[in-house]
Amino acid sequence: MNVEHHYAIELEWTGNKGTGTSGYKDYGRDHVLRTEGAEPIAGSSDRVFFGDADRWNPEEMLVGALSQCHMLSYLHVASSHGVVVVAYSDAATGTMQQTADGGGYFTSVTLRPRGTVADPAQRELATFLHHEASEKCFIAASVNFPVLHEPEVYGQA
Repeated sequence: MNVEHHYAIELEWTGNKGTGTSGYKDYGRDHVLRTEGAEPIAGSSDRVFFGDADRWNPEEMLVGALSQCHMLSYLHVASSHGVVVVAYSDAATGTMQQTADGGGYFTSVTLRPRGTVADPAQRELATFLHHEASEKCFIAASVNFPVLHEPEVYGQA
């Protein structure tokens, strides 16, 4: 049974410095993402593209979305297999290749999830479950570059 879900956001560019896009360096890249019921996200472009380093850029949000999706899929899979996860973190990185024409594309994202399970005897199973979680992640299934995983699982002391 396939179920369709829909998502809606509002995007507002807030970077008009008074002259619009009259020149490449004449406008700000600042914008705000909104969706019903959630706090707004202050966005910009990457600093190398004249963005504001204090705001999220689309590339960071893509890596973040993959990290979040994997974590949520992993917690679901762990729970369904009777593995009690008591801590989880990730230190994800992404690589983007810029092309000569000013475009570009991601070549890979590497997730480095670190988890702690309540039962140290389940560490091997908990590590293996990252594979199943990666197959269930909606975002990873939607991108055309590899999403790699380097998990570490610890037993609760």
